[in-house]
Amino acid sequence: MTTRSRVWTFAIVSLALFMAMLDNLVVITALPAIKRALGASVSDLEWTVNAYTLAFAVLMMTGSALGDRFGRKRVFLAGVAVFSLGSALAALSDSSTQLLISRAFQGLGAAFVTPLTLTILARAFPPHQRAAAIGLWSGISGLGLAIGPLVGGAIVNGVAWNAIFWINVPIGALVVLLGVLRLEESHGDRQPLDFPGLLLAGTGLFGITFGLIRGNALGWTSAAILASFVAGALLLAAFMWRERRAASPMLNLHLFAARGFSVSNGVGFLMSAGMFGSIFLLTLYIQQIQGASPLTAGIRTMPWTGTIMLVAPVAGIIAGRIGSRPVVLLGMTLQAAALLWIGAVAQISTPYSTLLPAFILGGVGMGLTFAPLSAAVINAIAPNLEGQASGAYNSIRELGGVFGIAILGAVFQHIVTVPTAASFMAGFRVAVFAGAGIVTAGVLLSVLLPAASAARSQAAVPAEAVA
Repeated sequence: MTTRSRVWTFAIVSLALFMAMLDNLVVITALPAIKRALGASVSDLEWTVNAYTLAFAVLMMTGSALGDRFGRKRVFLAGVAVFSLGSALAALSDSSTQLLISRAFQGLGAAFVTPLTLTILARAFPPHQRAAAIGLWSGISGLGLAIGPLVGGAIVNGVAWNAIFWINVPIGALVVLLGVLRLEESHGDRQPLDFPGLLLAGTGLFGITFGLIRGNALGWTSAAILASFVAGALLLAAFMWRERRAASPMLNLHLFAARGFSVSNGVGFLMSAGMFGSIFLLTLYIQQIQGASPLTAGIRTMPWTGTIMLVAPVAGIIAGRIGSRPVVLLGMTLQAAALLWIGAVAQISTPYSTLLPAFILGGVGMGLTFAPLSAAVINAIAPNLEGQASGAYNSIRELGGVFGIAILGAVFQHIVTVPTAASFMAGFRVAVFAGAGIVTAGVLLSVLLPAASAARSQAAVPAEAVA
């Protein structure tokens, strides 16, 4: 592949990734406006986020498998088209139920797009350039996160909440056009699709998520919630049993034989659970308790999200030289410190200047973690398994966000029994401290990441185990 082709490949996959990342935090910022416009409850808001994320996470490994089988370019562009259509349907929603269905449709498209951006990028660049390319890719992701709250706040203030979804349509059309003209097709191992595994994983995860989100409303010991948890656990156990015995599993459990792969997935799950669960509540705190407008809230969170954009490319380059472990360890520690800071100082009238250092710490920590974890996953396995590894890692990380929002949301709603500012703050602080505890577990786990030399020497292990 020529240098010109690599530049085009990087630009196209980065634009698609930017669209998906922009949509994540654009929606987060708009949650209070959606609550008012559609009469949504806190549980409805959780589903507004999780309907997208759950569909995204569950179907991502299938998206990677479809790309390996039918062509990564073809499936990537189909995913962009589906995501854009789902965005249009979300913009036209006039009820919470319609919005949730549209968000799930967006998640379907994103599941075909996001893992293939990393796989297509990794295949386009030689090993000695890969760490820098992944670092820049993470920087683009950080850019989408950085301006997402600002764009969302500006649109909600100046137009309407549903306009945040319309912006995806022209971006998606541009990506499809450029992709058809400039991307090169590639394939991976063409294995049969594991539809029974997909069904077991999807229904099992839905059962657990439903129980966590609806537990406070229906009662934690109610028949519906207990049945949801039991059914979800049994279905996930059946999924694991099947994946161990299937000739062509959706989730290749042999990949976890590589310590770099398994530990990276564990750290990514815990980071997403602690951080995104806390950010969900932080958005409500800034707007509902401190009275900030959506635009002001977007501006106030820029030091957090903008720092990710600045730090991620540098972190990818540093991890390529010294290994992922020290960079990830520092990043996870800073994230835990940020959440502890917020939980300790947050009050109804806490000055923004008191929260600002914690926002910067959180952004630096997340920026230090994203690219090195992605690089650790890719470096831990053989090249012919990159598609499966990328899909599995992104799925598990996204599931962390699903469970984080559900768990911290359940903690919050359990404490907030009356709709007062004081009650909100009591639930908010406990939930953020719980998020800090989850991230701290990720700090401890990141110690087990292999050193740079060990990661390089063990990269072929998973391929041998699968063969």
